Amino acid sequence: MKQLLILSGKGGTGKTTIASAFIRLSEAKAYADCDVDAPNLHLITGQRYDPVVTDYYGLPKAEINQALCIECDRCRKNCRFDAITAKEGYHVDPFACEGCGVCEMVCPVNAITLKPAVAGALMLYTQEASVFSTAQLKMGSGTSGMLVTEVKKQMKSIIVDSELAIIDGSPGIGCPVIASLSGVDMVLIVTEPSISGISDMERIIKTVEKFGTKTAVCINKYNTNLENTERIQDFCKKSGLPFIGNIPYDSEAVKAINNGQTIVDVECESGRAVRVIYQKTIALLFD
Repeated sequence: MKQLLILSGKGGTGKTTIASAFIRLSEAKAYADCDVDAPNLHLITGQRYDPVVTDYYGLPKAEINQALCIECDRCRKNCRFDAITAKEGYHVDPFACEGCGVCEMVCPVNAITLKPAVAGALMLYTQEASVFSTAQLKMGSGTSGMLVTEVKKQMKSIIVDSELAIIDGSPGIGCPVIASLSGVDMVLIVTEPSISGISDMERIIKTVEKFGTKTAVCINKYNTNLENTERIQDFCKKSGLPFIGNIPYDSEAVKAINNGQTIVDVECESGRAVRVIYQKTIALLFD
């Protein structure tokens, strides 16, 4: 099963819009939303059944047993994350605690223990011989990269008859993106013709290069700045990257998304452009 990952160097470029359109066009039986901080692919793909929800445990959190604590202050002094306070007894702020275990190690009376903590939830939709895997990280929790890895494992744990899996990645170049990139066959980078869009596109391209993964680029809302669109196309040409198309800004696309539809579910200019980009992407993927 080939894995196509759709990424963008920044948020708001239309990555999920294009991913949902690709899922519809390919009739993909396996797909995932790896933007675990703010998953939204389920809003467009029309999930009609409740998912199987599994707790995700990230790093453990320290807890202080007040009955054993002698208030020696060693834990607070040695906590580099300032997660321990000494007001009316010693307490751990679970949002600041990184679970490193230093406080547990320095406590002379074993009053501190590291306990598993739920950091988010994995959600698995299985319906009509298809699988959709996603997750939601709890506010303030870390280990988003580890959770992305679990999302991909969960998607592959269900055997479906499909040659293609489509993965909607997360924005940026951080841990979730690195975890999303692992093991995929091709990356489609969605950018926009803005200064930040160009800068972040260049960063994500450098990140993908480290993995040696086949890569292509498309521009969303290209007609909002034709000069920057030309800059992106020139950059791809000089870098030897396949540039596979432009998608115009389209108010009909906004209406479709607001109605929970993909842009290929309605007749619109952006939908027609995405159909062409989809065909070129699949040709590259299976080349």
